[in-house]
Amino acid sequence: MIDKYIKNRFLKLGIYGIIGGFIGYAYYYFVGCQNGCPLSSNWYITTGYGFASGLLLGLPPKKKPEGENKTA
Repeated sequence: MIDKYIKNRFLKLGIYGIIGGFIGYAYYYFVGCQNGCPLSSNWYITTGYGFASGLLLGLPPKKKPEGENKTA
């Protein structure tokens, strides 16, 4: 979706990371745990995990080597 319009890979990674951070914070805000859950009890932990997840989703896929057989 975003890939078509953004050519610079670092800008794309940053956008994916920011979107992931927003999703992580939204998870903390709307779903978060009040009983001392290690992941969702602190906003900075869930935001960091969301940011890291966004970065992982924004990474380009691994390219296949030339001449690899496409039939399995």
